[in-house]
Amino acid sequence: MYLGIDIGGTKTLIALFSRRGRVLRRKKFETARSRGRFLEELEDHLGDFRKYRVKAVAVAVPGDIRIEQKNCSVKFGNREWGWFSLSDVLNKLFSCPVYYENDANLASIYESRGMTGKTVFLTFSTGIGGGIAENGALLAGESRDFEPGHTLYWYKGAVKEWEDIAAASALEKTYHVDKATDLKKKEALKEIAERVHLGLPDIIKKHHPDTIILGGPLGKIFKLYARYLPDDLGVVLKRPRRPTESVIYGCYLYAKQKK
Repeated sequence: MYLGIDIGGTKTLIALFSRRGRVLRRKKFETARSRGRFLEELEDHLGDFRKYRVKAVAVAVPGDIRIEQKNCSVKFGNREWGWFSLSDVLNKLFSCPVYYENDANLASIYESRGMTGKTVFLTFSTGIGGGIAENGALLAGESRDFEPGHTLYWYKGAVKEWEDIAAASALEKTYHVDKATDLKKKEALKEIAERVHLGLPDIIKKHHPDTIILGGPLGKIFKLYARYLPDDLGVVLKRPRRPTESVIYGCYLYAKQKK
């Protein structure tokens, strides 16, 4: 069995996978606002999985990773917690190998599986992250410096980062809705397409992908706003296989590959 941990800006998901990739058990909880509380709750929930014979654990980190021997320090992009250790909790609970990778990179591993050519995966969630794969394998070097959400654009009279314009959280704030997936009226969908399109030409020019997969919550409504995206971008735009679970399934694949 393999264990995946997807740490998100709003929720953290833990899933236990069979050898063939079937989810045997899952647990989801809110990602606490304080670092200490988060680590306490993570340890508490992971304790329920100690009884299983886990071959490997893969942790999806929403930010930067620094590994020194057996210690892994992380810095979340969605929290102002600074650098801190995740391995203190994981090494205490599990004797099997534990692997850490950026969440968008793991999603790109899963979503590009079986595809040929270069694929850019973008997740529109709390922010905008992404990973780059070729022939289904992560391009680690190219993905490491890929931070599309922080690119600056002029939009509606102000310069903003792309994720402050087009992330699901930005759309929820603009339209005063609980979930971006609730935005299904024509005018809102046209504006979503406009905001999403803003960053695509730069990505295409720099990375020359054959396919771009638009994931996260906006992946769930991709077919609704995709009709308003320009059709002359020169790449294939696709909906993800699992719009909101690309990361956790990427955890499974990564743990299995590394083990």
